Amino acid sequence: MLDLTLYDPFGNMQFTDTNCFLCGTIITHEHRTPVFGEWLQDKYNLGKKELLLLDKSVTTFSQLTIPCCDHCHTHYVLPLEAEIEEAASNGITGLQALNQQKVFQWIGKMYYGTLINELIKEASPYVTPEYAVSEDPKMLGKFRSFFQVLQSMRVPMVFSDFLPCSLFFVEVNPAEDDLPFEYQDELTTMAFSIKLGSLAIICTLLDNGIIGRALGRLSQVTEGQQLHPIQLAEYKARVFYAAYIFNVVPEYFIRPVKPEDDHLVLDTLIDDVTNEIFNPWDMTAYAHMLEEMLKPWGIREQEILQNPRQPLSFLLTEENTFRPMEKLER
Repeated sequence: MLDLTLYDPFGNMQFTDTNCFLCGTIITHEHRTPVFGEWLQDKYNLGKKELLLLDKSVTTFSQLTIPCCDHCHTHYVLPLEAEIEEAASNGITGLQALNQQKVFQWIGKMYYGTLINELIKEASPYVTPEYAVSEDPKMLGKFRSFFQVLQSMRVPMVFSDFLPCSLFFVEVNPAEDDLPFEYQDELTTMAFSIKLGSLAIICTLLDNGIIGRALGRLSQVTEGQQLHPIQLAEYKARVFYAAYIFNVVPEYFIRPVKPEDDHLVLDTLIDDVTNEIFNPWDMTAYAHMLEEMLKPWGIREQEILQNPRQPLSFLLTEENTFRPMEKLER
C-alpha cells in the first residue's frame, strides 16, 4: 500500500538542518537542495547574486539551500525542476500549458525554502531575531496549512475543484527591459513574483484562486499584451496589495483514505461568514505599495496620488482599458 501519510513539522517545530524539509527524514548537514533550481541559477547567472533575507542577513542564490534527503531530492525536487525548465523554455505558453499544480509546487518550494531558512535560524540559541516568525501563532497556522498542500510534491494529491493559489502570467516587452531575472516575495502575505526573461509569474499562495478571480478584469485586459517593465511593476503592486488586504485563511480537509487509494483528495473551506474575505481597499496604503514597486523609476506617493480618486496608472486608461506602451515617456 502506498504511504499517503503527511509530514507535519509544525507540531513540535521540527525545523533543523538534519530533517528533510519535505518528509522529515533524519539526514546529515551535507544533504541539501537549492531553493532556486540549479538550472535557474545557471541560465540567469545567479550563483553569486546577493539576496536579503527577513533577518536582514545577506546570502547568495547558490548559498540558499534547504535540508533534503536523497529520496526527495531525486524523486520529487529534480523532476519538478526539470518539468518547469522545459516548460519555461517555451515561454509564457509553455508554462500556461503545464499542469498548474506543478507551477504552484515550484513557486511554493522557493517560498517555503526561504521560510525554512528563517525558522531554522530562529531555533538557534545564538540568534535573537527582531521579528520572530516562530512566535506568531496566526502566521504559523497559515504556514502549516500551506505546507499541507505543498506536500503534493511528495504525496499524490488531488485538490477538489480548487488550486491553493492564484497565478498570473505576464509577458514583458523587451524594448526597455534590462533585467533578465527578478524575484520578490512577501513572507506574511504570501505574495511572490519571479521574472524569467520576458516572462513574469506573479502568485498569491494560499488563497484558493480568490485573488485571481477578484482581479479577473486585470488579467483580461492584459491578456496577449506585452507589458513595459513599469507596467509589470504596477501589475505586481495590484496583486501584492490584494494579498495584503486578503483576510481569510483556507482550511483543508483530507477525505477518508481507503486501502486501495493511491492518492489523497483534499477539500477546502473558507470562513466568509465571520470574516470578510477582503479588508477595505485603502488608497494611501495602495499608493505605498505602488511607490515601493516603482522605486527604480523614482516615482513618489505624491505623484501617484495627485488625483486621489484616480491614482497614477501606467497600465490602464481612465476607462480601465489596457494602455499600450513600448517606451516610457514622462
